[in-house]
Amino acid sequence: MNNATRARRALLATVLLAGGLLLGQTVTAPAAEAAKSGTCNVNQLHKQARDERDRAAQLKRLGAREEARRATARADALDRRARQCARADEVVAPPFGR
Repeated sequence: MNNATRARRALLATVLLAGGLLLGQTVTAPAAEAAKSGTCNVNQLHKQARDERDRAAQLKRLGAREEARRATARADALDRRARQCARADEVVAPPFGR
């Protein structure tokens, strides 16, 4: 019984450590991306959204309604992000002190 408890604790610690590393990578990834370019590729985001909408339509035709709904939601999120990026490029504040 004691060995099983140790094994469970070791497994739990490993899972928590791996989850923390993955979470840490996802938190720092957007910051690194933003620092790299400053803006995003609006045309690429619109293309990805069109691809997701095409995928959603195909899934809907095949009868997979729930997956189609999720694909449509992803397409909406990509469109929203593209609009935000385009607006951020248009409405750029001047540097501080000018």
